[in-house]
Amino acid sequence: MRTPLVLVIASIALAGCGHKKHARVTPPPPHRPVAIPVPIGHTESGVASWYGHPYHGRAAANGEIYDMEKMTAAHRTLPFNTWVRVYDLDNNKTTEVRIIDRGPFIDGRIIDLSHAAAREIELIGPGIAKVRIEVIRTPPNVIPAVFGVQVGAFRNKDNAESLRQRMADRYGTARLLERAEAPGLWRVLVGAEPTEQAAGDLAARIQQDSVEKSPGFVVRIDSM
Repeated sequence: MRTPLVLVIASIALAGCGHKKHARVTPPPPHRPVAIPVPIGHTESGVASWYGHPYHGRAAANGEIYDMEKMTAAHRTLPFNTWVRVYDLDNNKTTEVRIIDRGPFIDGRIIDLSHAAAREIELIGPGIAKVRIEVIRTPPNVIPAVFGVQVGAFRNKDNAESLRQRMADRYGTARLLERAEAPGLWRVLVGAEPTEQAAGDLAARIQQDSVEKSPGFVVRIDSM
């Protein structure tokens, strides 16, 4: 029997995804600022903080799994996958990070660094520091991103494989991915696109094609 796509999407809730809720932050306002494109060289000054456990291994706001030992960060409005250079104005140390999450939601704080990035500018001890951030081009040694559309998550692998096969037949590429932090939960990911925009277009197509008009959501596959 064909599983309705709306039920497939609803089953994502089983994943136990949780956005970071840093102990030092307050809930965001009801209407969060939307991400807006910014030019290379754009700068911003304020206070940086960092976060690690218990958010390590949980889903970041862009859908990928947060690894506190990778060079990533949270920002309120910069588009996901934007690279920024962070200058510590107190000790002149720098680090480069990719935006994957949202926050921090405390006035004056402009970026929340991963543990690895915070270590590079000696932020672990003090916890916060005055910084300037600058939008930069993607570093040349960074592996190109691959994006897909998550259309379902299942405890039953056979059900996941059934949907994967239907998606592959229709859209060319689909795969199963078992979440490391939730063994036995199988995610169905469609496509392998080089940009978020392309994956977003695929997500819109999948939604339009589905009887229930149920949306999937874009995830960065190569970071999972």
